[in-house]
Amino acid sequence: MSQAQLLSPLTVRDLTLKNRIVVSPMCQYSAIDGVVNDWHLVHLGRFALGGAGLVFVEATGVEARGRISPGDVGLWNDDQGRALARIAEFLKANGAAAGIQLAHAGRKASTRRPWDGGAELGAEDAARGEPAWETLAPSAIPFADNYPLPKAMSTADMAEVIIAFREATIRAQAAGFDVVEVHAAHGYLLHEFLSPLSNHRTDDYGGDLAGRMKFPLEVVETVRAVWPDHKPLFMRISASDWVEGGWTPEESVVFAKAAKRLGVDVVDCSSGGNTPVPPTLYPGYQVPFAEAVRKGAGVATMAVGLILDPKLAEEIVAGGKADLIALARPALEDPNFAIHASAALTGTPDYGLAPTPAKSGLDRLAQSLRHMKPAPDAGRK
Repeated sequence: MSQAQLLSPLTVRDLTLKNRIVVSPMCQYSAIDGVVNDWHLVHLGRFALGGAGLVFVEATGVEARGRISPGDVGLWNDDQGRALARIAEFLKANGAAAGIQLAHAGRKASTRRPWDGGAELGAEDAARGEPAWETLAPSAIPFADNYPLPKAMSTADMAEVIIAFREATIRAQAAGFDVVEVHAAHGYLLHEFLSPLSNHRTDDYGGDLAGRMKFPLEVVETVRAVWPDHKPLFMRISASDWVEGGWTPEESVVFAKAAKRLGVDVVDCSSGGNTPVPPTLYPGYQVPFAEAVRKGAGVATMAVGLILDPKLAEEIVAGGKADLIALARPALEDPNFAIHASAALTGTPDYGLAPTPAKSGLDRLAQSLRHMKPAPDAGRK
């Protein structure tokens, strides 16, 4: 059987991914002062051991105000960068490219961890050493009633955030990452500028589509300017707000075109997050966005969203709907998705996807399975 497209390599700039399977950024809310620890190493490292082509560190705050919660990973100082370098090194040593998503939570910042109930930090949190902090947004509109009221950003605030993205990108390079992804999705700061639901500005950074795209594109341009030219730049978008009057797939195509001109290589197409309204979910529900952006903007895309089945993932890539498949929760459930996908698509698990220390034992398992005989009758005396 010919090789499945899902398992074929893809070259973006000077980086060749061994397959099209990507592990999405997934917040773990477990960092201390923005510094990753052994939890993050093991959590992320297992995806490299399982054969994924590219593994992303979770949404990483470019400044302290840009954290979703007190437990978020950060990259605003060198201690954080040195800790992340250990993860990048491990991922690359074990066959996966290392990616990091640079983010700013905007009006969705200063909240409790999910297992602490979410919503804005309060007096009880401050008493245990996790006080609330000032949040920023294009306009002074809270995400929901139980979220903090953000400060409408001045141009000076925007300049500070751009510098923070710039410095974080430089640290990502020093830490050895192969890919940087700019987070412009899920209702966080850059998405907030894009969407008319959250951007009510009347200056050059609001109003029509060109105005609403202006600040996110300035961030992209700044990141690309300091990210090495031979390394790929990704961008995650929410292709739809799923609400009338919100951000649309058609605007996403325009935005992706503009980002491509500034040096974005892959657009990661998610959706939602800027309102509490959830979309209707079904396997591959966001794939049409990746396909529309790929065709409309002429840029490589990554599809994400309940892609639970290797055969669905193969259909997406082989059908030209997206160039890469991103997995989040499905990867948590099955860190060996890539190895299992090879078995599902070709009939034979490809243990060559695993790193050398694991491969020997897996090869012996395969050999045992080939020579295995039926178990003796348990009732025989």
